[in-house]
Amino acid sequence: MGGEPTLVPDQPEGAEWSVSADGPSKLSYAKALAAELQRRAWPGSTLLYCPGKRYDGEANPRWALRLITGPESKPLVAWGSADDAEPPTATQVLELIGELCRTLGCPAEPLALRDPLQPEGQVWAIPLSCDLGLWFSVPWPLDQDLRMLNEAPGPAGLRLPLEHFPTGALRQVLTVEWNSSGWSLFLPPLEREPLLQLLQCLAELSQGWPQPELSGVLPWDAMSHWQVLGLTADPGVLEINLPVCRSWQEYADWIEQLELAGAAVGLRSWKQNGRRSEGTGGGNHLLFGGADLQHHPFFQRPAWLVGVLRYWQHHPSLAYLFSGRSVGPASQAPRPDEGSAQRLDLELAHHTLERLPSGDQRVAIGETLRHLHADRSGNTHRSEISLDKFWNPAWAAGCQGLLEFRALESLPHHHWSTTVALLFRALLVRLLNPALRPSALKPWGADLHDRQLLPSALWADLELLLADLEADGLPLDPEPLREIWDWRFPCLLQWGLGEAELEIRQALEPWPLLCDTPVEGGSTSRFVDSSLRRFEICANGALRQDYLLRLQGREIPWPSDPQRPVAVRYRQEALFPCLHPCLAPQVPLKLELLERSSAQQLAAWQLESESRGFEPLTGEVNLRPAPAAAQGALRGEREHDCTLDLRLETR
Repeated sequence: MGGEPTLVPDQPEGAEWSVSADGPSKLSYAKALAAELQRRAWPGSTLLYCPGKRYDGEANPRWALRLITGPESKPLVAWGSADDAEPPTATQVLELIGELCRTLGCPAEPLALRDPLQPEGQVWAIPLSCDLGLWFSVPWPLDQDLRMLNEAPGPAGLRLPLEHFPTGALRQVLTVEWNSSGWSLFLPPLEREPLLQLLQCLAELSQGWPQPELSGVLPWDAMSHWQVLGLTADPGVLEINLPVCRSWQEYADWIEQLELAGAAVGLRSWKQNGRRSEGTGGGNHLLFGGADLQHHPFFQRPAWLVGVLRYWQHHPSLAYLFSGRSVGPASQAPRPDEGSAQRLDLELAHHTLERLPSGDQRVAIGETLRHLHADRSGNTHRSEISLDKFWNPAWAAGCQGLLEFRALESLPHHHWSTTVALLFRALLVRLLNPALRPSALKPWGADLHDRQLLPSALWADLELLLADLEADGLPLDPEPLREIWDWRFPCLLQWGLGEAELEIRQALEPWPLLCDTPVEGGSTSRFVDSSLRRFEICANGALRQDYLLRLQGREIPWPSDPQRPVAVRYRQEALFPCLHPCLAPQVPLKLELLERSSAQQLAAWQLESESRGFEPLTGEVNLRPAPAAAQGALRGEREHDCTLDLRLETR
């Protein structure tokens, strides 16, 4: 198993910690965290700066730092650098290049280049390749006026004038940078064994020097032979790609180490929103796969995988309880019944996979499911259970046999995150028993985005999960999960008198997707209207019998079914762009509690924002005027909805 937790600074400021992938401080934070993880977990590990993914509308690939060790966490290379070592001179670095080429048996002439971003520094490029253990170089004749790096940000190895490289030659170039503060290397893209040999030669020849900053590209088979931890730039957060964990305990150890290391450099897995804390806004995805592609748990058991998909679809708590504020079809992790697939197609796919003959069925699984587990735009990455990295020969990175659970957000305590991981892992184990797997998908209908998004329904669903596990000998302590639920759905109001009890909690509300909006650079951006909010009103029988609630002058009707919850949807703010731009925000909200028999007001509260909760009303407050017929009752979109919509006019 593996994971992708996300972190933000203690005081996140600027677009890089809200919407943008990169910014002025993110790489510095990433380097500081990498150094702290090296000190705590992987002493002697190698840190490599790599070009990461490139996205439409972004000028350059995003960066990715990789911490690398060998098997059993043993260092790949012993640099032997002293903490107080003096940086080398330019002459010493040039001499090292010559000695390196002689050691490898391929004398080469370094090509001196100019760097417009650091005119005081020096840069040398050495074409360097290896074939069947033999090293060689190719001449790179270049006129003086062409010996200039381009002005894009990043290491020199990404800014070479490769358009003038010899035709037909492999573009494998060792690039060496020097300035008064130190030296750095951009390694040529090599196979794993030659790259390791090159690193070992460099380490031996630079004994006593400070370790250089390393950049380059990981070999294609690095993950299967080395342990790799990644730190990458992602919108609003710093994303951590954990190394492959052979057990839940290894995963738990890494999550704890990450929390401690992050705290040491000013990073954490939560944000402060007014009086309350919330997740980073980034993911905390869980990934499950095999020790290798030859010994993989899902390839031989497609019926098991189908059982997992159906069981998750039966339990909304797995999609909504541990995710972020953005849920539903426009989120980063829509359920299969919120995505592009029709229920009939999902059922046909599941029944087909269940009837496959024995043997390795990776291709059939991948080709059957990857077109169905996608959002409504067809994006296979945006799915509650993503098969983006399972088996897709058209994209090499997709052939990893990974099942990715994406409806998970960062949590403020490591033991909460590891408890969720243990819950998911236990459910996977339980579903190895064919008798415990659902036989079909559940037709949720409108109830999915009505009742099932309320805190009380999600906790009740989670209790069913825990009961299933306990019945099959896999009991889990519910207390950490209850703590997560309480944090996830904060209490906005508590009131009691005698036996009457009232509690209001923040609930979930899907945010609708807007049309593509042109942005600078000619690309488009997907916006959602995040102005809507919802809260759940939990009132016991005594309160429902003896008291009335009014919101903005309208009565909140109690359902005849005492077990049926009540929730209210309202508009918190006016955004641009948004749906219904002519509808004004509805806050502040005025909530009144009245004695049913006398209609006497006993208490009143006001809600400005969820982060502050309902606060007692004292004196007159400038509320927005209630619509006509405000004495009527609130209603929902449909007659039997649990959620009443404050935007609807009363009849």
